[in-house]
Amino acid sequence: MRAVRATALIVGMLLAAGALGLAQRARIDATALVDDLRQLSADAMEGRRVGTAGGARARALLVDRFRAAGLRPFAGTFEQPFRGATGVAGVNVVGYVPGRVRPDRYLVIGAHYDHLGIRDGRVFNGANDNASGAAALAVLAAYFVQHRPATSLVFAAFDGEEAGLVGSRAFVARPPVPRAAILIALNMDMIGRDPANTLWVVGTHQQPALVPLVDQAAARASVVLRRGYDNPADGRSRDWTRDSDHWAFLEAGLPALYFGVEDFALHHDPDDDFDRMTLDFYVRAVESMVDVVEVMDAGAGTLERLTPARPRAR
Repeated sequence: MRAVRATALIVGMLLAAGALGLAQRARIDATALVDDLRQLSADAMEGRRVGTAGGARARALLVDRFRAAGLRPFAGTFEQPFRGATGVAGVNVVGYVPGRVRPDRYLVIGAHYDHLGIRDGRVFNGANDNASGAAALAVLAAYFVQHRPATSLVFAAFDGEEAGLVGSRAFVARPPVPRAAILIALNMDMIGRDPANTLWVVGTHQQPALVPLVDQAAARASVVLRRGYDNPADGRSRDWTRDSDHWAFLEAGLPALYFGVEDFALHHDPDDDFDRMTLDFYVRAVESMVDVVEVMDAGAGTLERLTPARPRAR
């Protein structure tokens, strides 16, 4: 409780200073968001490596948050265990909000919650990668439970991303809804830190039909939403098409977009900690994801007609 009060104080000070720019909008619970980021990236989570006790603790927190947000489970449970082709076993956390108009069509909002665990006695807390995306899921879910979209939303916290996209590939292989009914997947990975106020959107190079929708969301967003990092001609280090869970959807021929910040010096470093995040940007980035989801929901007709270009497997 003391930690929650401390987080509330931090967020309250930022709001009072006008740093978050959300006093009038306040569509998400910034205090809950920042506190979940702090908890998921704490030493007690032991780096959240897939198949570990720390990963299980992170998963239990997410299950609690999904339930409290009012999400509905599939088949009576939020937990979806899997075992990948390489033998890696983990558990995705998945729930949904039924749509008012198109309950049989789905937008998937995802983020991986696992990280690298403990190496050489040091905990890789992965605050940016990807406690930031995982913590965003529950507050986004809470918003859309209260403001039901026309299209159904599936919220998925993927396990095993760091082990080779194992959890997202398991989800795509056996989704809890008909695969053909998935209109698009929106993947958040590393959204917690950017002093330049920029959140990159990856995937429109391969899916140009999505450009108008992304640009609509960008016009509404409280961060800079910028398209890029998806052209193979720019070189592997600048093409993030295969770098996170959105690739599991793209390689299966399903539309997907990735939202993330540019890498910084502490990527996959044990000092990727809560106190290195730029919380004002983080809250605005998650607020901007509300805009993205609302635009995609309103643009479901465009998504229905979208035939994604299937990138060639390497």
